[in-house]
This record gives sequence, C-alpha cells and structure tokens, in this order.
Amino acid sequence: MDIPDHLGPLCERFAGAPVLPKGVTAAKLIAGYLAAIDDRPLAAELEAVLKPAKARAVVAGILAHSPFLTAIATHEPDVLRDLLVDAPEARFETLIASATEASRAADDDEAVGIALRRLRRHVALLVALTDIGDVWPLERITAALTRTADTAVAEAVRHLMRELADMGTLRPADPAAPERDSGYIVLAMGKHGAHELNYSSDIDLIVFFDPDKAPFKPGREPQQAYIRVTQRLVKILQERTAEGYVFRTDLRLRPDPGATAVAISVPAALHYYETLGQTWERSAFIKARPCAGDIEAGAAFLREIEPFIWRKYLDYTAVADIHSMKRQIHAFRGHDALAVEGHNIKLGRGGIREIEFFVQTQQLIAGGRNQALRVKDTLNGLKQLVAAGWVRQETSEALALAYRFLRKVEHRLQMVADEQTHSLPEASEDVERIARFLGFKSRAAFADALIEELRPVEAAYARLFETLPPLSEVKGTLDLAADPPKTSTLSALADLGFQDPVAAAATVRGWLEAQSGGLRAREARERVAELAPALLEAMSRTGDADLGLRAFDQLLTRHSQPIELLALLRTHPDLLELIAQVLGSAPRLAELLGRRAHVLDALLEPAFFGELPSDAELSRRLDHMIGLARHPEEVLDRVRIFGQEQLFLVGVRVLAGTVSAEAAGQAFARLAERMIVALHKSVEKQIVEAHGRIPGMRSAVVALGKLGGREMTAGSDLDLILLYAHDPDENASDGARPLVGSHYFARLTQRLISALSVPTSEGVLYEVDLRLRPSGRSGPVATHLDGFRSYQTEEAWTWEHMALTRARVISASPGFQADVEAAIRAVLTARRTAKATLGDIIDMRRAIAEDKGDDDRWDLKYVSGGLIDIEFVAQALQLVHAHKHPDILDTNTLRVLDKAATAGLLKAEDADVLRSACRLYQRLTQILRLCLVDRFDPAVGSPGLKRLLARAGELPDFVTLNAHLGEMQKAVRKSFVRVVGPI
Repeated sequence: MDIPDHLGPLCERFAGAPVLPKGVTAAKLIAGYLAAIDDRPLAAELEAVLKPAKARAVVAGILAHSPFLTAIATHEPDVLRDLLVDAPEARFETLIASATEASRAADDDEAVGIALRRLRRHVALLVALTDIGDVWPLERITAALTRTADTAVAEAVRHLMRELADMGTLRPADPAAPERDSGYIVLAMGKHGAHELNYSSDIDLIVFFDPDKAPFKPGREPQQAYIRVTQRLVKILQERTAEGYVFRTDLRLRPDPGATAVAISVPAALHYYETLGQTWERSAFIKARPCAGDIEAGAAFLREIEPFIWRKYLDYTAVADIHSMKRQIHAFRGHDALAVEGHNIKLGRGGIREIEFFVQTQQLIAGGRNQALRVKDTLNGLKQLVAAGWVRQETSEALALAYRFLRKVEHRLQMVADEQTHSLPEASEDVERIARFLGFKSRAAFADALIEELRPVEAAYARLFETLPPLSEVKGTLDLAADPPKTSTLSALADLGFQDPVAAAATVRGWLEAQSGGLRAREARERVAELAPALLEAMSRTGDADLGLRAFDQLLTRHSQPIELLALLRTHPDLLELIAQVLGSAPRLAELLGRRAHVLDALLEPAFFGELPSDAELSRRLDHMIGLARHPEEVLDRVRIFGQEQLFLVGVRVLAGTVSAEAAGQAFARLAERMIVALHKSVEKQIVEAHGRIPGMRSAVVALGKLGGREMTAGSDLDLILLYAHDPDENASDGARPLVGSHYFARLTQRLISALSVPTSEGVLYEVDLRLRPSGRSGPVATHLDGFRSYQTEEAWTWEHMALTRARVISASPGFQADVEAAIRAVLTARRTAKATLGDIIDMRRAIAEDKGDDDRWDLKYVSGGLIDIEFVAQALQLVHAHKHPDILDTNTLRVLDKAATAGLLKAEDADVLRSACRLYQRLTQILRLCLVDRFDPAVGSPGLKRLLARAGELPDFVTLNAHLGEMQKAVRKSFVRVVGPI
C-alpha cells in the first residue's frame, strides 16, 4: 500500500522515549542486544536501523523496563527490524492479512492457534513501539488492539464453522463464509466492544444463537453443537503454549453465568433481559457489538433489546445503582483514597472506571431520549454529553485529558510483564521504574502529574454521585417514625404550616411502614425516610402544605417505581422545591404528574432554563422521538410522552413566572401543531400503504378556536376540520384495497383523530372536536374543498363564519395550503350587511348566556364582559369590515384589535379596554387551566393558587385582583355594547 510521506518508517517517527534507570546507557543496552543475535547480517541491519537517537532510546527503554517485550525482540529480532523499517500503519495491515491467510489455510485448531498467537505477539510489539514512542494517539492504539481481537475471534469462529460444514452438520448459505446466516452470534463487550481494548486486556464475549436461523442438517439441534463450538473457541484463544496465548477470554457477562451454558439461545436471552436484566447489564450493553459469527443476527439482537438498554424516560435509578456498584468495588479493592504507591488507576479514586461510570451513567439516564448519546467509546461519549448540554466543556476536556493519561499509565504497567494489572507498585523504587518507563525523570514528577489528573476525575464523579447538599434543616425536630407522633413533631409540622399535622405525620409514617406496592422495598423506604423532612419543609412554602402533601402521597403511591422518583429527587434536591410548588398550587399539573411522573424529565433536560423551543427545534425533537418507535402503536405512545413532557415544561414555567401568558398560548399551540403535522404524515403513510393513492390527492388540516388563534391553554381541546381535493377525473385509490375519494379521506381523518385522541398506555393527547366542519355532526368528517367553498358561501350561518375567522392551515400537502387559505379568505372578505351580522352575533351571545350563565366573575370565558365578549367583538369587526379592510383579518384576537384600532374601526378607548382585558383574562386563564380541572371557586381556592393569580394579574393580592376583575368586566361589556350592540 502507498503510505503518505508523513507516514514514513517507524524508526524515523518516534517523538518520545522512556528514561533509563540510573547508571544505564542506551549504547550499552543496544550493544548487548545486538551481540546476542546469532544472525550477524540481521544484527547489522538492526544496528543501521537503530542509528536515529530516538529509535535507540525507545528500544533501549524497552530492553530496560519490559521483560515481556524484550523476550519478543530477543527471540524474533527480524520482527523488530520489520516493524522499525516499515510504516506502522502498513505493517499492521500486513500482520492482519498474514494472520487471516494462515488461519484460513489451517487444518486444525492448533494451526489456527499458532497463526493467531503470532499475530497477537507481533501486534503487541508494534503497538508498544508506537505507544512508548508517542507515534500513535490513544484512539489508534486501542483500535489496533481491538481489531486484532476482532480478527482473532472472527477467524477462529470461521474455522470452527467450516469444520461443522465439512462434517455435514451445518449447511451454510455461503461455504466460503460459513459463519454468515449461521445464527451464531458473538458479541464483543466492554472495552472490546467500544474499540477501547487495553494493552494486556482480556476480552469479554457473550455468545448467543438463533435456533430458528441456524442452517443445520435435519435432526440436528444447534444448541449442543454451538456450545461445543464456543468451548473450542475459548480454548483456541486463551490456551497458553510455548508461543504464548491469543487473548484471555471471559464469558461471565452472559445471563446468569453460574447456571447457563456458554452459548444461550436468543429467545432465552430476550426473556432474561426483559424480566431480570439489571442496571449493570444495561451499562454493559452500551458498548456491545457483534464481532464474529453471524453479524447481521447480532445486530438484530441488539436492536431487539434496545428498550432494555435505553429507557424511554430519564432514568435516575441508574445513578444509585451504578454508584452502588462503585462502592462495592471500593470495598473490595480498598481504594478509597488518592495515592501513588499501590494506587489502582482503573478502579481507585479518580481512576479510569470513574470516568467510564461518569459517561455511562449519563448515557443511561438520557440515551433513551437522545440517540446521539448512544455511542460506545468513552471519549466520544464525553463529546456527545457536551453537545447535549449534560456536561460542561471544561469538565469534558479535563476528563478526556485524565483518561488519556491514565490509559497510558495502564499500558505501561501491562507492558512490563504482559499482565492484566492496573495497580502501581507498592514500593517507591518500583514506582520510580514505572515513572521512568513513562518518560518521567523521577517518581516525584510522575506523582505530581498523576495526582493532577486524578483530582478533576474525583471531583466530577463526586458531583454526579456523591456530593449531595443537606436536604433539610428541620430534620432534627421531626421523629416521623413514632406512633403515635411526638408532641414535638406535631408542633414542628404546625410551625411548617400544616393545618392537620396528625394527618401529615400519618401520611409519612404510612410510607415508612409500607407493606405493599413499590414502597415495600427496604431501599425505597430508606430513601423516603431521608427525603421526608425536606419534602415537608418544601411543602410549607407552597401556601397549602396539606394539599401538596396529599398530592405527593398520590404521586408516590401511584408510581410503579417510586424508588426511581426518590432517586431523582435525591440527586436533584432543587427539583423538590419546584415539585412542591406544583403539588401545592396546581392540582391539574399535580394530577398529570401523578399519572405520568416521567414528565419530570422535561425539567431536567439541560435546555429547560433556556428559551422555549422553536418550531424547528420541536420538530427535530419530535422526529427523533418518533424515529425511536418500532411500530405504529409505539409512535402514538412516544408522541404522547413528548406532548405531556412539553406541556408540563411550559406549564411549570408559567407557574414560575418565567413565561408570559401570550408566550405560553403560542407555545401550547406550536406543540399541538408539530404533533398534528407529524401524525398527519404518519397516518397518511399508513393509508397509502393500505389503499394506495388517488391521483392528485391533497389534504389539509385546518385549526380553529384556540389552536387557530394560537391562544391555547393546558386544558384546550382541538377544533379541527380536514379538507381535501384530487384530480377531477379520478375518484378511487390505486392500491390493493381501493377506496373512493370521500371514503378514502374519511378514513384518513378518522385515523388522524384517533392518533390524537385515542387512549394508549401513555394516556390521551387531546380531545378533538369536529363540530365546526360543514354541516356539523351530520356532515362527513372530511370535506372536499369545492364542497367547503359551496357550503360556506351558500349555507353557513353567521356563527360558522365567526369560527372561520380563526381558521388556520397547520398541515397540508405541498401547494394545497394556498388553495385552502384563498377559499377561507374569500368567505371572510365577502360583503355582508352589518345590521344582520351584528344581530346574529348578539343573538348568539344571548343564547350562550342563557345556556352557560354569565354572572360568575371567575368564569372568565362566559361571564358578562368576559373573554367571549372580546372574541365576539374581534369577530364582528372582521365579518363587517373585511370586505373593505381585508388587512384586519387575523386568527389572533389581540392582533385583530390592534389592526382594527390602527384602521380606525375601533375607538381608542374601546381598544385599550378590550386589549387590557384580553391580556388579563389570558394570564389568569393560563393559571387556572394549569391548576384546575373544574371551575375556580374563590371561597375554597388554595392560598397558593390565589397568590399565583394575583401575580399573574400584576396586583398585590387576591382581594385587589378580585375587585379589579369585576370593574374590568363591566368596562368590557360597555365596549361590547358600543361595538356590537346591547344584549
């Protein structure tokens, strides 16, 4: 192969070298080495190759510090020469090719083993030279080691499969590659799977087989045959002979290794992971990949268990579980302190494992929602966590530097004697030797560098796992386990604002003594005992501590995995305050939280405190969520998860006062639009797959009401109509099950409405109302655009044209949106008789008052002078004046009022009253819809809710707000009468 100029011979590319022991010179070491070579021409060639000072220094360093590498160089000096005179990249490819050829020519296990041992031995020397001499970066070194392992495993498997085929047991589809389509799966795990294999690592493999895919001779079962293949595979790889070994091989990561065979069927494995799989196994499978055997079957298996590895929700139990694993490692290894002598640079404090856990834990937490985090290697994982906002750039850079340094130390330790060791020597003089092997002049210089790299790792790991702030300042005054409760406890609860401290104490005691449900687990009860004082303290600041505690009790006892929630709150104590605010003042959001606790994930995304997501960002996130679905039913679940989380996110920010009512209305509307667009595409695709297409088919989803005006609240339903058109000469679809146009688009509409409103395991997205379509409930659910034009022109009532003022196309086939908008605009700009139109509007307002009542001040929509009055004024202005003033048309009420005032169609006095009232009503409505499902009754409303309403009304207290609201409604009714007419 051609090597670029900068990739010259290895002997000319060394940039670093070890420091030799005191009193030892490179000249003496090299001379002694060359003198021992019997082949004098070869010795002369090596002497010439070693002329460059750096080359001599590197080889002398090997001879001084590594008995293992010295043995290879001594027994095979020709190999050392070949490695030094060639570019290492080209030489590595030659080694792989030679081993592959020799393995495939081999007749038995022994001959295959010889070829693979030779490969591993020569790669060990090559990689050592490039690592010690600072020629290759870490990624290239570990990639070479990993590819060597891949080649060894793959060639051994191919040899064993070929033997099965020669015996007639296996009937391969491709005799030249009998492992393909064999159903025999070898997964590389751990560092092997992540292309991060260390210098003297063993390899972790899991072997599965698909009995339905295995092409075996009739009457022969694959299980026993593949178990024997696996046993022989391990023997080929790890048996030690005079030529060494290939790789130590570990199969203990398979399911229940103490009770299962070395090769496990795919159905049995899937059942295990679905029912018994543990967090450490999920963590292990982050790095899993098929490395040998039936690669396609291996990839299919990993796709099958993706739901086990990657949870749909943020998974904070992973933090506790993985930290528990780390504590067990510490307890077993005894490496709890930073040190130099004896320090385990893999498992000890600040070591490699803490960096790996730091990355893998956050991958497990968020990888189910963010596919970009599903990377296998540690360094790339750090980069992706930065890009996703989970880790700061400076933290990532510090951990990456430490990781590279520690891996280099790890490799030097292992190069000494080819031992899988990770611990520095116990004696200072032995640490001195390792320091010099690494290029440091002294033990002290190395120790300083090591501690400097360990400390940021320890700090980052502690921030994620260990260093948690104290939860509560009242813990010492509460004895929540006592029954009956102590007087001091009841007094403390009363001081915290609980009106019924006995009930509060009983609620907490019920958690601590739970005998059923998710809290019966000892670990769950321990966590709730730790959290309870802080929870009670947080509830005291909501204005209704008793309400908040009852809501949290429902949340905790309904949660299928309360330990996950408790782990989340302990990891994020600041979130406890926010949840308390929701539970103590917003029963509607509390109910959503109780039913769908995963909506908390939205608050923990790094982007939560930034700007509300744009349309493009919402679409990107939603497309990603849908892309994770494996079937249409899962699409509906994932859209619901997305919708609930985003609704909760906006709602909490409204409660916190960081998002205005107008911005919230637009955000809720944008959210609904993005989901409708996505589901419109999805159901249309399903219809086309089932029934084909109608030539020229086009469809559009038109929003009316709050969605049309971008004034939605958390409780808004969707007013929709679906319009369609197709080529006039075509009326039936071209699929296997054709449908005529009206039935075709009725089916599409029904699918879309079901996608939005049908209950699934993840709940309901929206209630959908189609009553505003032509002819209402009696008309077809989908309307041809020509029929829509005709109906609106010839049959529609004034109230239908009022509704049409808020019509907005939110999803449409290419080019169809303009046609629909033109049809709507033609209806709204038609000439109308003002007297008749206003009379119809007054009659409608009067009918609504008779039906709904108009004397409840806090029924902000229907009360006399309420939101309906303002909306009717805006709609009246459009219907009466749009013929001469088409620019007045707008789906948003406030913008219509602005345009009418600018055009002189609305007096300044009325415009000011109506706009101010509209903004006030919208602010209050956002709060009420977030907090309540039923009507608001000031007599029983919680103090927390009243405080929120007063803040939304920009007034000092609720009493002032209540009085101001009454005055505002009178003013609005007066403006209504002046513009539209008396009721």
